[in-house]
Amino acid sequence: MPRARANGIELEYETFGDPNARPLMLVAGLAMQMIGWQEPFCELLASRGFHVIRFDNRDCGLSTRMEAAGPPDMAAAFSGDPHPAYQLDDLAADVAGLLDALGIRAAHVVGASMGGFIAQLVTINHPDHVLSLTSIMSGPGGTDEVAPKPEGTAVLMAPPPPTREERIELAMTIHRALAGAEDQLDDAVERARAERSIDRAYYPMGVGRQLVAILAAGSRLDRLKQVRVPTLVIHGIDDVLVPVENGRLVAAAVPGARLIEFDGMGHDLPERVWPEVADAIEDLAHRAAPVSRQ
Repeated sequence: MPRARANGIELEYETFGDPNARPLMLVAGLAMQMIGWQEPFCELLASRGFHVIRFDNRDCGLSTRMEAAGPPDMAAAFSGDPHPAYQLDDLAADVAGLLDALGIRAAHVVGASMGGFIAQLVTINHPDHVLSLTSIMSGPGGTDEVAPKPEGTAVLMAPPPPTREERIELAMTIHRALAGAEDQLDDAVERARAERSIDRAYYPMGVGRQLVAILAAGSRLDRLKQVRVPTLVIHGIDDVLVPVENGRLVAAAVPGARLIEFDGMGHDLPERVWPEVADAIEDLAHRAAPVSRQ
């Protein structure tokens, strides 16, 4: 797959659809490689008239690993004294830099979980790069963030196992813990997804550094009130990692934002909601300014 030089690092990326269609950037969450945005979902968006771009965030997948920063101090971070190797603002600058590298002046930006934090910051810090914002199962950050439920916190605290098989089992356990009541998972499908992700790039130290960046972030709530692009907020009622109240806070802060809540959906984007999500993103794009390319 291609790599682009952006913001001083290299980002692995992949595209779907017509390069001349409306550009849409998918921003992944904590520990989520770009393949977490499943191909059928990317192709569905491409069929709606988008040029879809997915990529690996720094410290994840096949993008640059920030090894010189050393291991994260997780104990200090969880006690309220984080020492981040980089800020979420840096990951937002990575997104803007990737758009620049691809010759795209502005795109429809869609982020999930930590990717939603990043997408919000791209919109706040680099407004000329954003045509519309879609924030999925995300929140406002900092002291305004509604904390995970105990089972969500347990997911964040799980130590990385030493063997491949244990890593696969942990990934499946996490998927089950985060799924909503209406989204019972197919073990064979989840195992295949876990195997693919772990075999492609397993790097828990990078996940730790990303998590510290999240814990170090301040609230975006006041700045979200200044967002002027069409905005969509999507959340699952059963989310235990980023409870639904977080999505409601984001939607209430952004003028004119549309909020969609899915019953029985947890901290995931199950296939059953893809058509409605694609419809909503397409509708959002119709309300945005015309696509602008360099």
